[in-house]
Amino acid sequence: MKNIFILIFVLCLTTVSKAQWLWDYGFSLGVSNYLGDIGGKEKTRRDFVADIKMAKTRWNVGGFARYRVHPKVSVKLALDYLRIEGDDKLSTNPGRNGRNLNFRNDMFDLAVTGQVFFYEDNDLGNTYRYRNGFRAYFFAGVGGFYSNPKTLDGGVKLRPLQTEGVRYSPIGINIPAGVGFYFTIHKKHRIGYELNYRTTFTDYLDDVSGNYADPSTQTPEATALGNRTGELDLDPAFAANFGYNNELKEGNKRGDKTHKDGYMTMSLSYSYVLRGKSSFYRGRYGHFFGKKRRGKVRKIRAKF
Repeated sequence: MKNIFILIFVLCLTTVSKAQWLWDYGFSLGVSNYLGDIGGKEKTRRDFVADIKMAKTRWNVGGFARYRVHPKVSVKLALDYLRIEGDDKLSTNPGRNGRNLNFRNDMFDLAVTGQVFFYEDNDLGNTYRYRNGFRAYFFAGVGGFYSNPKTLDGGVKLRPLQTEGVRYSPIGINIPAGVGFYFTIHKKHRIGYELNYRTTFTDYLDDVSGNYADPSTQTPEATALGNRTGELDLDPAFAANFGYNNELKEGNKRGDKTHKDGYMTMSLSYSYVLRGKSSFYRGRYGHFFGKKRRGKVRKIRAKF
């Protein structure tokens, strides 16, 4: 048994040593924003960036490891910690402004993406030393997240209250996609940029989706935080559009359930490249130098 573990350990070391040039790992810092029911601009809910409120841009930090599986393709595993926020007070849409809801959500996001390079220059400045390079890529993949919406004022957790009478999971799946690029400096260091938009399958990142719930089925705290129109001095006729309609025995519209929530990040990154031969070297010359040849072989500088 001991010999088997030793053999596995040796094989792992051999694999890592041969694949060192394929790996880089690092961290990222950037900003985040969200697209959902709360906040937004003057119109009703619109998809993608058309309804994003820039005043609610917040932060994100993360770490990642990237593996080159092909000269034109890499696979990246990334973990991000980010915050998204929204506030109806900032909206110029009368309905949203009168609804008077707000939230913040500190999220963990874990994703695996495939990066496909559409442009690369492995010798910036044409120095013929191949020490500095540039690559640009598209990417897409699959991810999972942990979501925990709270109120902006007081930080009250909203999911346990079931403000719409709906129980939803704090864990969800998303589809990350976007574009990025990085510069490689002295073969070892990479400085990059990435724009990443996550499409989700939930409408409760902000705790808002459907209609107001019946107060008789809720706790007083859930009712108070589910309908905050009473905190404003509104015309009674206009205020009647919010909350639960006792005559019709149904809740008025609180959110837009026909659209799912999404969020995006823009980040700068730094990563360190594990030393070793480059993909260009192996792809172009690996078969040549892999064979035994007599005589002296001229060394060729590897691109990366």
